[in-house]
Amino acid sequence: MKRPPKDIIESARLINRRALVVGAAQLGIVGALGWRLQSMQIEQADQFRLLAEENRINIRLLPPARGLIFDRNGIPIAANEQNYRVVMVREDAGDVGEVLARLTELVDIDPENLTRAMEEMQRRSPFVPVTIADRLSWDDVARININTPALPGIQAEVGLSRVYPWGADVAHVVGYVGPVSDYDLSRIDDQDPLLQIPKFQIGKAGAENKLEHTLRGSAGTRQIEVNAVGRVMRELDRQEGIPGKDVQLTLDSRLQSYVQARLDGESAGAVVIDLENGDLRAIASAPAFDPNLFVRGISVKDWVGLNEDKYRPLAAKAVQGTYPPGSTFKMVTALAALEDGVISADETVYCPGYTDVFGIRFHCWKSGGHGNINLHESLKQSCDCYYYEVAQRVGIDKMAIMARKLGLGIKHDLPLSAVAAGLTPDKDWKAKVRGEDWRIGDTVNASIGQGYVLASPLQLAVMAARIATGREVTPRLVRLIDGVEQPSGLGDSLGLNENILRRVRASMNDVCNHRRGTAYSSRIMVDEYRMAGKTGTSQVRRITPEERARGVISNEDLPWERRDHALFVSFAPYDKPRFALSVVVEHGGGGSAAAAPIARDIMLQALYGGPPPLDAYPVAVRDKIAAQQTRIEARIPPGSKAQGRA
Repeated sequence: MKRPPKDIIESARLINRRALVVGAAQLGIVGALGWRLQSMQIEQADQFRLLAEENRINIRLLPPARGLIFDRNGIPIAANEQNYRVVMVREDAGDVGEVLARLTELVDIDPENLTRAMEEMQRRSPFVPVTIADRLSWDDVARININTPALPGIQAEVGLSRVYPWGADVAHVVGYVGPVSDYDLSRIDDQDPLLQIPKFQIGKAGAENKLEHTLRGSAGTRQIEVNAVGRVMRELDRQEGIPGKDVQLTLDSRLQSYVQARLDGESAGAVVIDLENGDLRAIASAPAFDPNLFVRGISVKDWVGLNEDKYRPLAAKAVQGTYPPGSTFKMVTALAALEDGVISADETVYCPGYTDVFGIRFHCWKSGGHGNINLHESLKQSCDCYYYEVAQRVGIDKMAIMARKLGLGIKHDLPLSAVAAGLTPDKDWKAKVRGEDWRIGDTVNASIGQGYVLASPLQLAVMAARIATGREVTPRLVRLIDGVEQPSGLGDSLGLNENILRRVRASMNDVCNHRRGTAYSSRIMVDEYRMAGKTGTSQVRRITPEERARGVISNEDLPWERRDHALFVSFAPYDKPRFALSVVVEHGGGGSAAAAPIARDIMLQALYGGPPPLDAYPVAVRDKIAAQQTRIEARIPPGSKAQGRA
């Protein structure tokens, strides 16, 4: 069938229009290709010529400077120092063994380091630089640079390495860095290419670990041209990385160093809290270790020595260790009972030296008993029977609620390793965890901080801070990040009856300042700085009826690891509290004898901002304190000599 002329004309017009569109598109593509060819052949000719000639362009990652860590006064407690090292790129080296043999003729390198480096090169990509040796002298670097043509793939570099000027004094708080290991790579979900650089340092413990992403920064890049033998001819491009952020902690490094020195010879932990903002002025655990040992990789000998020490120097006892709080828990029991109204502050309980509960006898520390005793006297003289009775009235659940309100049984959010939650037991806990019903004897034990109750020195210091202020004081370790103030730990009101809190504080005051108080020998003599506190002794073994029958064996007659723990919590000044603290001495015996004197000395150091005058101490101990101050002051570093990012 013949098509009409009109249709033929319309079809021809459509074909012409499509041809124009296709032609225009083809012309655009050809034009774009032409422009790109011109750009590559003329404008970028030098760059592509270099890339084409034997792959002579290398791109290297530039590790950023790690952020510094300062104390509250701006003193560096984790700094950086220059470190000369030699690295090898296996891809450029050719015969690795031959090149390393030539290198060892120029520089003295530990054979163990060579073996480790060769193993590292087999695990890494051939273009990744592997550190052969570090902490070289300038003369070593000069010899390597002069002989570079004979050392393909070898390059001397200068970088930064971590250093801790205050050594062991800040070890458990700041922690330490170390080279990235295969274990680190397997357990962290971090795609940062910096972690692929052999011996790149990351935080392994403490604040260094918990603030890793804040301190690390971002990598830069360096584009270099090398000749046929691997010699660097020139640097083509450099983009500097972004340095890590600086962090200022709340620690007072001089107070921290004093506390660490005062705990010397003990296995102990101590915490000092600023009541104005929750700042942790000191967090000390003894014994400690030198974190600088870990920066370059600790030796087997040092590692074994630290691990086999029965005093556990690697353990951060101040935040990680948990202990039965003993009589320091009595304020919790008292506040729970007084707030619940099951007893008044003036009501008395008779203490004959023991309390019978369904045929089981619970003893007071004073075998002859305290007689009729009220709240004030029960805390001042640390009567156990008073709390046995009070606890049965109020019950464990309300005691547990009060304990948590005061900061016990809570894992406080701090950038530290292994912060413990402790244990504040109640009926539900025992049913879920142990599959058993709660018994009245459990409540009686808990009333004096024994049984299942566990607390860390950090938690005990928080408890003392909250009793002293009536506020929900929260511990704070980071003060500033790159100059930006972090949230305060001041806290809101706990909602407790202020009159009841005053009665408890007055009782704690008499613990230290009344002749019959259990810590009277560790009192502060200056009226404006009077300290209020509470002693505690927690058993680590059960005293059997047979032992009681023949006379309980004293702590001094037992092996160290079977002796009681000594505890003390306090705040000062009593009239206007500024600091709260806790001290726990593992297997130290009685809290009044072992922990209270340490706490007094630390509190005075915090209040005076340095060595206090001798007239702040009881006359009987002034000669001893004078000798102690001389010894400790000689040990405290005057400041930091470490450099920053230079």
